[in-house]
Amino acid sequence: MRLLCVVTLLLTLPTNADQARVHALEKHYQSVRTLKAGFYERYSDGKGPGTAESGTVYFSRPGRMRWDYESPEPKVFLVDGKNVWFYVPADRTASRAKINESSDWRTPLALLTGKADLSHLCRSIEITNARAASVPPDEKPSSNSGTIFNCKARSSSAADSVSPGEILFETDAANRLVRVAIREPGNVETEFRFGNWEENLLIPEATFHFAPPPGVTIVDEATLAGATRQR
Repeated sequence: MRLLCVVTLLLTLPTNADQARVHALEKHYQSVRTLKAGFYERYSDGKGPGTAESGTVYFSRPGRMRWDYESPEPKVFLVDGKNVWFYVPADRTASRAKINESSDWRTPLALLTGKADLSHLCRSIEITNARAASVPPDEKPSSNSGTIFNCKARSSSAADSVSPGEILFETDAANRLVRVAIREPGNVETEFRFGNWEENLLIPEATFHFAPPPGVTIVDEATLAGATRQR
């Protein structure tokens, strides 16, 4: 999962109305403790048809998430608050990395776990809606009541010479995320679509703990960036 970007500086917003929409999105997710949704993930490197996967995702404050991939093959990506796990049953191997608060939580979806907000993620943001005529079709929301937040992502450090790209957040009329598109240099794009959101449901604590099955090899890594690129 290509999920990375967070530094604490002020967000540049064009109007008070747009700022109110940003706050409405953040407030919606600050008011819930747990979340569950179905997801569809598409990845493209700009050189071919790309790949698509789907499954169920769970979020829990503070700072925990679990992605259960169901198609085309079972996988688990899990953040338990201390470690990041990536497990492919067919490989009989699980990767584990310690969470680095200054880098591993640079993720557009961290706001769903109480670890970030849009001001941490974006150096500037523009907002469009379905009636905007001057934006490309893929930057318009899927319904007239939806909103697109076009986030220009911050660099991970002042020394970065490569632009980190942009992130599109699409919300529905109830301020729920329905799409996140992460665009990186080199025409690399990862898109997540969400549906059937459930909020403040009781999720068993075991959901956010990874217990390696017997015979599974644990590989400790400094970062899971390489592993998530393979998804």
